[in-house]
Amino acid sequence: MLSYKAPIADIKFLIEDVFDFYGHYKKYPEFEEATPDLVDAILQECAKFSENELLPLYQSGDKEGCTFDNGRVTTPKGFKKAYDQYVAGGWQSLSHPVEHGGQGLPPSLGMAKSEMMGTANWSWTMYPGLSHGAMNTVQTHGSEAQKELYLTRLTEGTWTGTMCLTEPHCGTDLGQVKTKAEPNDDGTYNITGTKIFISAGEHDLTDNIIHIVLARLPNAPRYTGDFTFYCP
Repeated sequence: MLSYKAPIADIKFLIEDVFDFYGHYKKYPEFEEATPDLVDAILQECAKFSENELLPLYQSGDKEGCTFDNGRVTTPKGFKKAYDQYVAGGWQSLSHPVEHGGQGLPPSLGMAKSEMMGTANWSWTMYPGLSHGAMNTVQTHGSEAQKELYLTRLTEGTWTGTMCLTEPHCGTDLGQVKTKAEPNDDGTYNITGTKIFISAGEHDLTDNIIHIVLARLPNAPRYTGDFTFYCP
């Protein structure tokens, strides 16, 4: 029988005594709502979700695994229900910008959330975790139209995201990526290449999955240079 008790006391010690999160938050007006009382409530609720909902799915999920039938991937029993609870609880939107439906709380608080959930059930937490990478990429590099289209749905959790990076000949070595992105006149790209091992690349947790594809632009240096991403 697996056992996990979220280390709330240790996390609070780091937040309050080691890293002085609250002193840091005071430097940023957008984080003024991250008071000790609110942070404590979030940590306590996250601990409950991790211990009571995610932990019980860890071993059963490993034993059952995902299934593939007629082009559809089904996650282990209980995974989708837990994801729906996760979305309803606002966990996906916790540390993302309010302009796209997020709660606007500090990313450092999101890290504490991820630590508890990942420790309780890493295989389940990979699904929403991959979305965060896609969200950060669009937030940093996307156009305003892309942000409006993708970030709102990724933030609310009705869509999930992935990162299509790994290639058969080089693994995750970015310098040797061969996938090409040829720009079109309308701002889109023609993508040519092969990607493998796409974590959370297909599942039944949401109706749509956004794939961030890392690809090399024309005339980029062989081992260094600019890359682009494409959101199908």
